[in-house]
Amino acid sequence: MQRNQKLMKQTHTGQGPGLDKNEESSLVDSATTDILPEAMTIHSKNGNEISATSDQNQRAEEVEDSHVHRTSKDYYFDSYSHHGIHEEMLKDEVRTKTYQMAILNNSHLFRDKVVLDVGCGTGILSMFAVQAGASIVYGVDCSSIIHQARQIVEKNGFKEKIILIQGKMEEITLPVRQVDIIISEWMGYFLLYESMLDTVLFARDKYLVKGGIIFPDKAIMYVCGMEDAQMKNDRIHFWENVYGFDMSVIKDIALSEPIVDVVDCNTIMTNTVPILKLDLLTCTKEHLSFSSDFVLVSNRNDYVHGIVAYFECAFTQVHKPMGWSTSPFSKYTHWKQTIFYLRETIVICQGERVRGKITCCPNKKNPRDLDISLQILFDGNHSKLDCSQDYRLR
Repeated sequence: MQRNQKLMKQTHTGQGPGLDKNEESSLVDSATTDILPEAMTIHSKNGNEISATSDQNQRAEEVEDSHVHRTSKDYYFDSYSHHGIHEEMLKDEVRTKTYQMAILNNSHLFRDKVVLDVGCGTGILSMFAVQAGASIVYGVDCSSIIHQARQIVEKNGFKEKIILIQGKMEEITLPVRQVDIIISEWMGYFLLYESMLDTVLFARDKYLVKGGIIFPDKAIMYVCGMEDAQMKNDRIHFWENVYGFDMSVIKDIALSEPIVDVVDCNTIMTNTVPILKLDLLTCTKEHLSFSSDFVLVSNRNDYVHGIVAYFECAFTQVHKPMGWSTSPFSKYTHWKQTIFYLRETIVICQGERVRGKITCCPNKKNPRDLDISLQILFDGNHSKLDCSQDYRLR
């Protein structure tokens, strides 16, 4: 799931209920061909003044105390209470229609099965599952959007087959011992931001029957090099001279925060390499903290201003594997891409190599944030670079 937000030839055959063939084929991007064959073998005061009476002070202290004791999870779940977040996700057709096709085109897997929807939100995936023939669906969500989800479920005639439970997956108990299928839209920016995958793995270990199915079951994250002088000037070097004032102290902060935005595919000037492969059927929480070496090869004479990360997800336990990509070369998704600007610009010639290492782990104080570090080593004809940069995705 997510708080915020170029198309190559696409391939997919077969028509899902309610979708015409052209609509289907526009969703599953050819970029997912990287993950689909490989996936077979791999792996979230008012402004009036008040008098400071003792009662008011006490109440103020109680309010402040309640916020002090709130956890990052509490604020995370609160953020998903607003309908606007769900509107953005539902309007992401790559996301929503790919789930719809994966579920409805595989009704033979859902027929008479018990399904768990982790982080059900408005209940859209739960309703798809019932349409595909599930006997019962348990949807779990901690945010207050579940109250609207109950009304949506009832309004659409699924009240008898969808049971919605408000609470944290780790704290609630389902009325059944096992489920046949787990469906979830857990992905965040940079795939792992907001750490909802931890919850899916918990649900898998506690409830999924042996040989059960997870939708989707595979994910791969990639990096590539980017030339982006204009945007780097606008976002980073801008702080060096702001109406004649030196505000470069903020430049360091800006450099330490990855930017989530749409990347023009024409700015990508290296190959793309995988840095993380996840098989949701077997991976553990420990796999979500990772370190990966990579080598990027320039395909033209250019400059490297930053490293771009994106991900792909796939449904490979279905009759015909399918998935989606958040690549700069693919159709827009609300996940966009994640940009890590480098402090120094690399002048690179075609065929030269940038060697790097990326390390990622949850922030210790707020595990829904990510601490990410990049080590870059380059020895080219026109420039050399040996550096390490730390970032925090928050």
